Amino acid sequence: MSAIAAPDAAFLIHGLGGTQYDLGSMHKRLKNAGLVTYSLTLPGHGTKPEDLATVAMEDWVDAVVSKYREIRDQHPVLHLMGMCMGSLLAAVLAEREHHAKGNLIMLAAPVYIDGWATPWYRSLRPLLYVMPGLPQRMKIEEEDPFGIKNEQLRAIVKAKFERGENFHYRWVPLECLRQVDRLRAMVMKAASKIRCPTLIVHAREDELTSLRSAHFMVESIGGARARMVILEDSYHMICVDNDREIVAKNVLEFVGAALPGAGSALANEPRMSAQELTAALNAVLAKLDTGDLGGLRELAIPDLSWVQPGVNALSGVHVGKSFAGFASRFSALGNARFTAFGTPVFNRGVVLVPTQLVASNDSARLESPGALLFAFYAGKLLEARWFADQVELEDAFFGKPPAPDSTAVALDAAFVAAAVEAKTLTRAPDNATLLELYALYKQADAGDVRGDRPSVLDVVGRAKYDAWAQRKGVSRDEAMRSYVALVEKLKAQEVTA
Repeated sequence: MSAIAAPDAAFLIHGLGGTQYDLGSMHKRLKNAGLVTYSLTLPGHGTKPEDLATVAMEDWVDAVVSKYREIRDQHPVLHLMGMCMGSLLAAVLAEREHHAKGNLIMLAAPVYIDGWATPWYRSLRPLLYVMPGLPQRMKIEEEDPFGIKNEQLRAIVKAKFERGENFHYRWVPLECLRQVDRLRAMVMKAASKIRCPTLIVHAREDELTSLRSAHFMVESIGGARARMVILEDSYHMICVDNDREIVAKNVLEFVGAALPGAGSALANEPRMSAQELTAALNAVLAKLDTGDLGGLRELAIPDLSWVQPGVNALSGVHVGKSFAGFASRFSALGNARFTAFGTPVFNRGVVLVPTQLVASNDSARLESPGALLFAFYAGKLLEARWFADQVELEDAFFGKPPAPDSTAVALDAAFVAAAVEAKTLTRAPDNATLLELYALYKQADAGDVRGDRPSVLDVVGRAKYDAWAQRKGVSRDEAMRSYVALVEKLKAQEVTA
């Protein structure tokens, strides 16, 4: 048997004062698409802002070059992606290493620091740099709007800063800006020598750096190799702001990744061998044969989509989080399951399987023939669609869809609102309360705990797993009510403190 080819990979570089969270859900999105992701913590980061005072631009460049050389030969394709200062480092890396085995993605690249919120005295920075000791002592503070246009998210970030959470430095020494200016100058000289395909994503209203930066990179690299995407509803932190889905879509398409949905899946190669496709299909069919639709989440991307036809209690498009509720109803209604699988037909990563949906209750039995369509990519199930030959049989057996429950709708809304409120607490709860919040949220969102218990070396992961496991059997509604009540209690304690 031939060895399985190594998957494609992406090297993600964070911005000044930040962490990998600057890139929002891009790590998760790329992993869902079958890529291996790599990152690093740049020198001076992940500790305290004072540690940046003695870090030079060369330290950052050396760190990304070292990481690149460590991983570049492990994968047939390696893409480079950076956010803010990280995009400048990615550009320097691409030029210095003559990068040609993948693409370059520059997100909100500050080639020029000339956005609408930069102070009028920005041109005087060179004078401040030469004042003895000042660059190390002077603090440049992160200020409203924190690079975020979305008001709700901005409130969450503000609360995190007020609680002192170390997710992003609240300030950096002026010396850091001097090093960024040196890096910008290096990018301006190197840009015309970049030879790999490049995607440049920039917000029109970026408060730190104007569209002049994006235009410079496109013109320097050349229109034949560089492509620009302009966002209309974000500020600087484009991976988490209003246009984050547009950013993710363009990045995934640029690296040739499959997106959820049969249309896009059909247009992409599955990046799986015939043996791997068959094994993935068999694993899915084994779950369906026992009626364990919920178990498909272990074999699929988080945003798994299931399409159920008809006008009955199971009908609809069930995506991501809503899939858990659908899977639970499916099992409860007559012990439904798929069985009697026929010979599968493969077309790239899409598989059509003749089968039969069976269910029974005290008064009737359902035997509904049809076919299931599955879309796979990089070892994961993206989407499933059920095509019934006589969907009216299922409508009669499963009954009409339930009328909207105003109480349930209100509880869902309260749960979503509480999840936002929990992130705006100005005082961090103690560890026991944090574990309780986590466990109740996971039980409400995903149901009973799944997967293996983390090892004793993963203290945090093990504690979270155990807290979630203690809620096993608690209904979704009960978990949501308990979560809402706990958040309300914590908010009330802040008011009275």
